[in-house]
Amino acid sequence: MNRKRTFLFGLLASLSVFTSGCWSERQLNEIAMVAAIGIDRTEAGQYEASYQFFNPANIAGGLQGGGGGQSPPVSVYTATGDTIMEVHGNMSRKISREPYYSHTNLVVVSEELAQKDGIGPVLEAFDRGSQFRVTTAVVIAREVKAKDLITTLTALDKVPSQKIMQTLESTEKAMGENINIDLEEIITALVSPGREPMISGFTVKGDPKEGAKQESLQATDLPMTVEANGNAIFKNGKLAGWIDGADARAVLWILDRIQSTTVTTEWEGRKDGISYRLARQKTNVSAEMKNGKPHISVHVHMEGDIGEVIVPVNLKDPKTLEKIERDVGEEVKRNIESSLHYTQKIKADIFGFGEVFHRDEPAEWKKIEKKWEDEIFPNLDVDVTVESYIRRTGLRNNSYLSEMKNK
Repeated sequence: MNRKRTFLFGLLASLSVFTSGCWSERQLNEIAMVAAIGIDRTEAGQYEASYQFFNPANIAGGLQGGGGGQSPPVSVYTATGDTIMEVHGNMSRKISREPYYSHTNLVVVSEELAQKDGIGPVLEAFDRGSQFRVTTAVVIAREVKAKDLITTLTALDKVPSQKIMQTLESTEKAMGENINIDLEEIITALVSPGREPMISGFTVKGDPKEGAKQESLQATDLPMTVEANGNAIFKNGKLAGWIDGADARAVLWILDRIQSTTVTTEWEGRKDGISYRLARQKTNVSAEMKNGKPHISVHVHMEGDIGEVIVPVNLKDPKTLEKIERDVGEEVKRNIESSLHYTQKIKADIFGFGEVFHRDEPAEWKKIEKKWEDEIFPNLDVDVTVESYIRRTGLRNNSYLSEMKNK
């Protein structure tokens, strides 16, 4: 028995010699970390991918405060190929290090590519890659090339992709007019019956060529800016249209993704007389069969504060507050119905009503699933109700504008 134990311990000790260390380790000077990738199409029909690589030495001191160094914090290399994987391979001819994708947080797809070829084939390679994260954000380059978004430097954020990421998060949180959606959510929507994806658009205001120069960051009034610009609507994986402003926000109302926003309503002839600042909201969507036809009900419950009053109004009067609540609710309802009308025209169910109907009426869904996008959804009856409540009127009840009018 002792001999067996001695032999076993000896065997384990010898094996530990061969298993020590990290067999797959790579040194930092052997890899090039990819921050973002932009995908365009060449005139010859090939994929053109622009890789935004970190320059670690030029990012020292944190990600804030771009323009402080003599060299740009990122470098952009472009390669072409018939497939995304071929592009990856061709990139190795241009850089001395192996591209590393675990820190890639953004993929930009050009509007032209998304419209003609669709995003399905582009995203497949990223979804399959072991290094690539499914939480990587995806945006559409609107009216510019994807490369323009990748190469434009920004002032407040050293890494351009970080600027786009933070803008996505802040604009969805503050206004609800753009959606922050990642690779996994998009693919889920693409393969899900009864739902189409919506992806935020970004553009470059100004000359993209100037935006790629480090000297442009020395000016206080930048010659170009990268801005969020509407949302792309997809049908069968291809870009079918754009939705902006209040109509885009209405989509997020239905998706129950509004965190905070401002709703303006008319008062005494002023279109923007009163501003209502949302504090919290909850949207419920349900489906049923009515008179032999699919029917969707959308109910929005919202609570908020009076954010701004630019006309004299008596906020001490309960009837006045009740009227403001009704007006705000009707404004949100109009926005939702407007976005519904537009998306039904292009036959793209970005609200996921088909998923809701599948969940609530599974037996009926089997009968209409194949007709949903082109026949049922464009003529779908949707009942929208909005309840809005004012919880606070701010630090004062009546605006000093009322006192000025009385004076």
